[in-house]
Amino acid sequence: MTLTQQAITIAICALGTMATRFLPFLIFSGKRPTPPFVQYLGRALPAAIFGMLVIYCLKDVNFLAGSYGLPELIAIGVTVALHRWKGQMLLSIAGGTVCYMLLVQLAF
Repeated sequence: MTLTQQAITIAICALGTMATRFLPFLIFSGKRPTPPFVQYLGRALPAAIFGMLVIYCLKDVNFLAGSYGLPELIAIGVTVALHRWKGQMLLSIAGGTVCYMLLVQLAF
């Protein structure tokens, strides 16, 4: 890839990123109410993404070998407990990840 092609690629990526960041503010300005469908997506997508992360993390776990998936199950329990306690998705995901990494490195 030449230097010109690299510069064009970076410019296109930057424009695409800026468009996805600024477009919602242009479409859904404060002058008009947010459509109900968009409000629904704002409520439904976080739980759907969280569920998809759980499934993705468990897709390669073999519950019949080794530690029988105990680190994964304990980390999921910590994640659920943190989320029920604080209700903050970032804290829940980070706490479960840290718990899993500690279990894998130190215990199992």
